[in-house]
Amino acid sequence: MRVGTDITEVGRIRELMARHPEFRSAVFTPQEIGYCESKRRTFEHYAARFAAKESVMKAIGKGWLQGIQWTDIEVKTLSSGEPAIAAHGTLIQAMDEKKITSFSVSLSHCKAYALATVVAI
Repeated sequence: MRVGTDITEVGRIRELMARHPEFRSAVFTPQEIGYCESKRRTFEHYAARFAAKESVMKAIGKGWLQGIQWTDIEVKTLSSGEPAIAAHGTLIQAMDEKKITSFSVSLSHCKAYALATVVAI
């Protein structure tokens, strides 16, 4: 079992999206974008998902500089409201290398910060 955690400033994500329009589609899947855009506190949700992606990379010991694609880590919301990690492409390969079968994720956010903790199982 491995753990990763990350805290992200909501304002930083808002600023990145304003200055770099390509950031949104480079980091988030269409499903994540749709989810976040449907929420009143849009940038808090984006920041929480960004923190979750960072936490996944920390938990597997590999990041985007080592070939993990941001959009291969997808944060889904189950019908119960619980967040979950869906793995695609480069993340699946990294999981195979590290013998990881799944992730458990917890998200929290407020006006200024978003926090995520991921346990790789």
